[in-house]
Amino acid sequence: MTFANTVSINQFWRSHPALFTAILLVIVLITSYFIDVFSGSAIAVLLILQLAVVAVALQCNANYAYFVAVFGAVSFNFLFTAPRYSLQMFNIEDIVNLSVFLLVALTSSKLAEHYRRQQHALEQAQLRNSILLSVSHDLRTPLATIIGTLTTLKEYQAKLNPEQTEELIDSAAAESHRLHQYIENLLQATKLQHGALKFSLDEANLREVLQRTIARFQTEQPRIKIHTEPELPPLMICSSLIEQAIFNVLDNALHYSPTNQPVIVSLYRHQDMLRIDIQDLGQGIAPSQKEAIFDLFYRQHPSTDGGAGLGLPVAKGIITAHNGRISAENVAQGSLIRIALPITKESA
Repeated sequence: MTFANTVSINQFWRSHPALFTAILLVIVLITSYFIDVFSGSAIAVLLILQLAVVAVALQCNANYAYFVAVFGAVSFNFLFTAPRYSLQMFNIEDIVNLSVFLLVALTSSKLAEHYRRQQHALEQAQLRNSILLSVSHDLRTPLATIIGTLTTLKEYQAKLNPEQTEELIDSAAAESHRLHQYIENLLQATKLQHGALKFSLDEANLREVLQRTIARFQTEQPRIKIHTEPELPPLMICSSLIEQAIFNVLDNALHYSPTNQPVIVSLYRHQDMLRIDIQDLGQGIAPSQKEAIFDLFYRQHPSTDGGAGLGLPVAKGIITAHNGRISAENVAQGSLIRIALPITKESA
């Protein structure tokens, strides 16, 4: 199992604490039953039940840990102590057991909260370091190109013919747009990491948003082939953010696709979602990278691609904030990134 899969599983259980707690309790009770039957060790059963409290405290919040502590103490008293199948919680030993369970829940919860705070602080420090390194590296190239181009234009303008002048201006403009897009992605990535991305939803036609996005690729428009269904319902979205997400994915596809090959964009309805499939005919994405490409600052080919590792993570953050999904799908040739946005009941 890869690290990315492990992280995804942990995130799933943390987002479903009740399900995690219920499944764990079932497993623990079955395990305790077999231990009791085959070994008759009440101490082993007690330790298993207390271990469940620790596991829930680490994975969920303190309330679930206290619930499991009380449940464990009551279960131990009812199922594994004499007389069996009778609840007697007023003996000194039973009160001590309950107190120990609650103490384990309290201690484990406090340690888990401390660990999460430390982990969050470490992640923020790593994010700041990554942003600093990325800014120092990725801002330098477009800025150097812009400065060099404008300096050449200023010093040699009288000696340049109109075609050369226009070429220099186009080069500076292209690098300026690249710089603007990088800074925009950097700002959005920072907001997403700090949970500060705020936006309002308005009814919008996704086909129009897609067309505006493609219009931003003036020199690349002939390579972009569009297929859309004729009748599509409007969506409740923030158009500017969705446009940025689509732009990032499309820019990535154009970057990795051969210049003589098209990038195919398909817009269609699938059940209660509108999908945008963006497929290039490049070298594709390795199966082990399908999750990692959406990680912040991850680069498929760090020595050659020259990217900042921001485009796809920002796209994922924006799409997820709209309750949508973005994923890398299996295709015979190249790569396909699929964006899926929910259709509101009113629009359906």
